[in-house]
Amino acid sequence: MNLKKNLNIATILPYKENYTFGKASAASLWVSEFFKKSKYKKNNIIYGHTKSKDYLSKNYKNINLKNLKSKLKSTTNEYAEKLTKELKNNDNFDIIEVHNRPQLLFKLIKNLNSKFIFYFHNDPLSMKGSKLVKERLKLLENVEKIVFVSEWVRERFFLDIDQKLQTKTEVVYPSVNKQKKIKKEKNIIFVGRLNYSKGYDIFKDAIIKILENFPKWKAYSLGDEDRRNIYINHPRHNELGFVNHKKTLNILNRSEIAVVPSRWEEPFGRTSLEATSRGCATIISNRGGLKETTDAAVVLKNLNSSELYIEIKKLITNNKKRKKLQSLSRKNVKHLISKNTKIIDQIRESCVPFFNVNLIKKKLKIINLYNQGQKLNHRLFNISLGKKFTNGFVRNGHDVLEISDRDFLRNNKSFSLIPNKNNFQKFLIDTFKNYAPDIIFFGHTKNIELNTLNEFKSINKNIILSQWNEDPVMPSLNYSKQNISNIKLYSDFVDHNFITTDPLILNKINSKNNFNFFFIPVDKNIESFEVYKMKPKKDLFYAMSHGVNRATLREGIEDERINFLDNLVKKIPYIKYDFYGFSNKQPIWGNEFNNALINSKMGLNLSRGKPTKYYSSNRIASIMGNGLLTFIDEKVQMKDFFNKNEIIFYKNINDLADKIKFYSKNDKIRIKIARNGKKKYFKLFNETKITKYFIDISLGNKASLL
Repeated sequence: MNLKKNLNIATILPYKENYTFGKASAASLWVSEFFKKSKYKKNNIIYGHTKSKDYLSKNYKNINLKNLKSKLKSTTNEYAEKLTKELKNNDNFDIIEVHNRPQLLFKLIKNLNSKFIFYFHNDPLSMKGSKLVKERLKLLENVEKIVFVSEWVRERFFLDIDQKLQTKTEVVYPSVNKQKKIKKEKNIIFVGRLNYSKGYDIFKDAIIKILENFPKWKAYSLGDEDRRNIYINHPRHNELGFVNHKKTLNILNRSEIAVVPSRWEEPFGRTSLEATSRGCATIISNRGGLKETTDAAVVLKNLNSSELYIEIKKLITNNKKRKKLQSLSRKNVKHLISKNTKIIDQIRESCVPFFNVNLIKKKLKIINLYNQGQKLNHRLFNISLGKKFTNGFVRNGHDVLEISDRDFLRNNKSFSLIPNKNNFQKFLIDTFKNYAPDIIFFGHTKNIELNTLNEFKSINKNIILSQWNEDPVMPSLNYSKQNISNIKLYSDFVDHNFITTDPLILNKINSKNNFNFFFIPVDKNIESFEVYKMKPKKDLFYAMSHGVNRATLREGIEDERINFLDNLVKKIPYIKYDFYGFSNKQPIWGNEFNNALINSKMGLNLSRGKPTKYYSSNRIASIMGNGLLTFIDEKVQMKDFFNKNEIIFYKNINDLADKIKFYSKNDKIRIKIARNGKKKYFKLFNETKITKYFIDISLGNKASLL
């Protein structure tokens, strides 16, 4: 599975919003401005409704609505139905963002399987779908995140709600870009609805008096109002009506003073932010989120025309104070698009587990499931690949949670009618929910139900599932048939399969082409000996068993390796052999294995079955990684990794016998090759490099063993 480097995001505007240059208001401006700087803009589609064509960005898709003026049919229902159909046709959205319409959000949640983020641009207590405590609690329960445009809006949302639930919310302010200083004109600006709630009557009384007393100054009102009853009649006051956003900013750029005397509890107060960022000496009321817009504004102590007149007069008559306030405003913009876009992208990433905080820091959470062998009293510690993988993941900076499937089943046997394997599935799912891993990495198990893996994917569709297998898979070997069957149980379902044989051998059993070769890793804490520096008493070491879960030999079990070894001994009988696992000589394990291993100069890497490209049992790490001179059949093609100065290749049993005889008598050359072999092995295939290789493949990065 090549994981996406981008999040696919659908952004839903209220249908009354106008995502156009000519008529954009707060939510549209928010979306368009943060979109331009987002790292995910190539994968972000914005949906809304408008009859205009001058869209703010190219990624906009318009939803045509027929019931806008209907008294019998709901426009919200029509909008929700058409959005649902559109989003289902394009069903690869990781996140759906809904702005400012709780009712629309709930309709979409019912029909779409995605992560949701909700954005509040207004007072939640004034909106359908969030007025009641139970509605707001439902909203918290059903979304990944709620984003508010100010702390004031968040405080309103949490009225009568436990403040501890705020962990699921963020405040991200409307933002602007820093502006260069330009020449100012003696203009006083009002921007907003020309009504009582915006304080236009307060502005009217104050500005008429100002214009009468200061003839060099002019005033402008930018905005409109359907039910108008406040008018300013003065020759140096110009009412410009509704002005698009770009022109409004240009007017603010050229103006000396801006006034925002709102009576309404402003959710934020975009005009104040834009005016101060453009160097206006700005006067604001202390309502709603207005004080959160800037630290460089005059705040009215009393909201009336007399107070406003006094503050405007101070700015006009005190040129030094006005210029200082303008300079502070421009230099200390409180909310920048570049900074807050990064916050929004991080919020998005935190909603999709693959992009969680751990991944942003390149730190993954990994469940490593394998047989830890507790019932075997940990006698497999020195040959356990699962243990080496955990060590490697941790040393690469990741967090690992280990699960031993067989030990769980053995230690949690139930006398109830519920099968123990069912309890294990519940344990896995609950653990998954609590730990929220990025990768599930498992090996040599049949104890995970496919339904459980499906449940993992339903919880986190970006979860990476990988299985590994170290046993032989060559079809010519009877032992491999069961192993191949075990691998097939999950091979098409998981994202990646890792095996210790050339993957081309298994092409026919798998339709996804998701097999990868890995080399048995060495671990500095496990393969810790340097036999080439020691003085072993034996010449050649070899150990085998009838399965790692069986400590002793089975009667009547023989394979081609025994015949090979018997013939080898007959050819060079005077060599000091130290063989285990056949001829009534029991297998050895744990520390006993290590003690025997380091008492031999050389080790034979002989695996069951016909020599097959790249396949070796994990004994190669034990013998070569501990500094024994190692022999391997050249048909395994290890020449792709090692040369003749690092490992000894043999053509057949006669060639092997000759080389064992030679190196048993030539310690100097043996020591040199064994040292080179260990050094090369640790350079190429140590536990950190192998696990990095696993991670690179999992994340879709360029990955190579060499």
